Formats: sequence, C-alpha cells, structure tokens
Amino acid sequence: MSIMIKEHYNVIEARGNTNCFSEQNFNRLLVTMKERMIPEGSHLFWEGDYSDKLFYIKRGRVKLTKSTDEGKELILYMYQAGDMVGQADPFFSTKHSFTAEVIEESEVGVIEQKDLEILICQHCDFAIDFMKWMGIHHRLTQTKFRDLMMYGKPGALCSTLIRLGNTYGERSGENILINKKITHTDLSNMIGATRESVNRMLSDLRKKDAVEYENGMIVIKDLGMLQDICHCELCPNEICRI
Repeated sequence: MSIMIKEHYNVIEARGNTNCFSEQNFNRLLVTMKERMIPEGSHLFWEGDYSDKLFYIKRGRVKLTKSTDEGKELILYMYQAGDMVGQADPFFSTKHSFTAEVIEESEVGVIEQKDLEILICQHCDFAIDFMKWMGIHHRLTQTKFRDLMMYGKPGALCSTLIRLGNTYGERSGENILINKKITHTDLSNMIGATRESVNRMLSDLRKKDAVEYENGMIVIKDLGMLQDICHCELCPNEICRI
C-alpha cells in the first residue's frame, strides 16, 4: 500500500490539463489565442451562457462552480496557470454547465470556436490531441461527481483533501503540506456540506492522526487512511486534482 501511495502522489505539472497536446499542437493553440487581462471577481462565463470559446490560463486562478437547487454554490474545480477552461464543442452548439469566476487577476488566452474548428479540420493530429483533452475533462467531471455521491460526506472530504494534495501539495517525508490556505467554508462549498459538519469531520481526522494544521494550512499525515475512506481508485493526477 505504501509503495502505491508514493507512486500516486505527484504535484500537477506546469502545463496543467494541456499536457495531452504535443508541443507542436500546443504552439498551434498559442498562435490562435487572443490575450486578455481579467480582473479578480470577474467571470469568464456564467452557467447557461452559450459555449463558443475556450480560455487558456497563462497566469492567475479560476474556480468553476455549480448552483444547487437550494441556491448554494458548489465549487467543482480550481484551475490555475497551464489549464484550459471551457466547454467549446466543435460538433454541437452547447451551453455552459458551470460558472467560471476569476479569483486572482488572470492573464488568459481566448480561443474562439471557429478558430478551433479550423485547427481540427487542418490538422488530424491536433484533432486527436483535442479529443484527449475532452476525454480528460469528461473523466474529471465523472470522478468528481462519483466522489460527491458514492461514499458520503466523509468520503467526499477525504477525496477533496487528496485532490488538493495532488494540486498544491509539497512532500516532507511522509507528510504532504497543502501549500494553499483553504478555509472550512471553502471545503464545505467543495463537497456540498455545512461548515459545521466539515469542522467535525476534520476534527475526527485529526484525532486519528490523519491530518494536522501547520501555519493555517492542512498537512496530510496518513494518505492511506484518506484513500481507504473515499475508496480511492488511484486515478492519474490529471484526473485526481481539484
């Protein structure tokens, strides 16, 4: 078990979710992009907007949220430099299922759907890489909803902590420091629970010596225990991320 844990843990690389593109095809994307600076608190798109663009994050951070029937905000993804965001589909006219909010001033490259279609038509190898990107995006969504629904709130919390560790983690011996201050409110919005229930679950994990706090940041001390609680399938890190 310990060997599998060590192999599974690895911080997301700088290219983010665009690692599936070859260097040549990634450069083709870069050439088509129109650069924009987006201030903190702005939105790239809203749930229900027509999806006709992709956004490549060169600098900054963006969170994707979904509104629940009760009007609460559920945080589904946190994107950062190297990630491409959006639901542009070259085959169908679609609407966004989520809202994308800029949480740090961001420099983004905007890719219009018509330019994407030209790349797909002109370069078969680009079309294959883009299909890989779409596959990763869909699998990420699938595993996220599995974690939220299958193993209760404790499972959802443990899965979220593992994803945070894969995205922002720094290993020190057997411990993994999540090098990003995440509040209990943030965690509650990520798993669709109340802040009070998150407090209780984290307290239980601390009593079991699975996690601790260091300078306001969460430290994972027993990754294996978290994996057992959420029935972790040891997905690759491009899937098991926040």
